[in-house]
Amino acid sequence: MPVIEVNHLQKRYGDTVAVRDVSFVVERGEIFGILGPNGAGKTTTVESIAGLRKPDGGRITVLGLPPGEPELRRRVGVQLQEAQLPEKMTVREALELYRAFYPAPADWRGLARELGLSDKLNIRFGRLSGGQKQRLSIALALIGNPEIAILDELTTGLDPQARRDTWDLIESIRDRGVTVLLVTHFMEEAERLCDRLAVIDSGRVVALDTPAGLVAEVNAEQTLRFRPSKPLDDTLLTDLPEVRHVRRRGSTVEVVGDGNVVHAVTSVLAANQIIAADLRIEQASLDDAFVKLTGRPVETAES
Repeated sequence: MPVIEVNHLQKRYGDTVAVRDVSFVVERGEIFGILGPNGAGKTTTVESIAGLRKPDGGRITVLGLPPGEPELRRRVGVQLQEAQLPEKMTVREALELYRAFYPAPADWRGLARELGLSDKLNIRFGRLSGGQKQRLSIALALIGNPEIAILDELTTGLDPQARRDTWDLIESIRDRGVTVLLVTHFMEEAERLCDRLAVIDSGRVVALDTPAGLVAEVNAEQTLRFRPSKPLDDTLLTDLPEVRHVRRRGSTVEVVGDGNVVHAVTSVLAANQIIAADLRIEQASLDDAFVKLTGRPVETAES
C-alpha cells in the first residue's frame, strides 16, 4: 500500500492556478522527488499533502488518512522552504520545544549528535550558518520519529559543499527507514538522491519515472571523444552498427552512437592497438530530459 496517494490535485489562488492536475503515489521506504522550476506548483503540492493547504479538487491520502488528521502530526515530519525560528532561540531550546510536541519523541541529544549539532546546542538560531540551519530543520522534522519526512527545497541557498553534506544527511534519513518526499529544482540533487521523480511544470505532472528512466526516454544517444594514439581510419568506426556518425575536430575524434557503443568502439580500438587518449563519454542528462519535457532549460523556466 502506498504511503502517499495524490489523485488529480487542483489548487488555485484567486485567478492564479497553482496546481492544475497532479497525480502520483509514493511507496514506503523510497526517496520520491518532485522536480520542477520555481512556480511550477511543487510547494503548493507538498503543503496540500502536509495538510497546510486545502485543495480545490482531487484527493490525497497519507498513510491511508486525509491530510490534516491529528494522527498524522506525529507520523509525518515536515521541513518547509520558508520555515523559521525566533532569532534568539538556541538549538537546544528548539529541540527541547519540538520534542515536547510528541508522545514518543526521538532522543534529541542523539539526533543532534547524528546531525553534527552537538557543539551548536547553545548557539542562537540567528547565528547559525545556512547549512547548520538546514541540519536543525532536518532534526526538527525527525524528532517525532516520523514514518514520512517532507523536505521542501532543503538545499536552496547553500554552498556546494553544504549542499553535498545535506545530501548525505537525506540518504541517512532513508537508511533510518523513513520515507522521504523531496522537493527540488536542482537536477544534480534529484539525480543523486531520488528513487523516482515526478516532473511538474505549470501545475501538471509531465513525467513520472526513475531518473535513469526519464533520461532513457529522452535520448539513448552517447558521444565519445578521444585522441587516437596513431592514425585511425574512420571506416573502422562507421562500420559498427552502434555508431551513427564520426566527426573530426582537430586531433580529436568524436563518435556518436547508441546501444553498447562504448564497448563496440573501445573493442575496435584495442583490436587495432590504438589507445584512446583523453577519452570522454557524454550521454543525455536529467537536464536534457527536463528540456525535452518542458521545452526550456530549468534556468529559463525559473526566471
